[in-house]
Amino acid sequence: QVQLVESGGGLVQPGGSLRLSCAASRSIRSLNAMGWYRQAPGKQRELVALVTSGTNLADSVKGRFTMARDDAKNTVYLQMNSLKPEDTAVYYCYARRTGVDYWGQGTQVTVSS
Repeated sequence: QVQLVESGGGLVQPGGSLRLSCAASRSIRSLNAMGWYRQAPGKQRELVALVTSGTNLADSVKGRFTMARDDAKNTVYLQMNSLKPEDTAVYYCYARRTGVDYWGQGTQVTVSS
């Protein structure tokens, strides 16, 4: 069992930055995958960034978003720069361990002037 708790969402102007955090209830080294998805109103949930053996970023966020991890804190981060209105969504932390998928509760990111 893995619990994931996100934080760091909010309202930001276009061109601004936010950093999301996701704290896991167990060592992230024990996880087979960890990352972020997002879901905008009326749209399907989509991959933003995923770390397995390497890091995969969605084309729409390459060059703007990066993932980082702090193993000592069992936490991963999503640094989001140059935010656009189309980045507005609920962002979900995701993890997979031994074939089971786990999701956080989601954090709202709104990019608007």
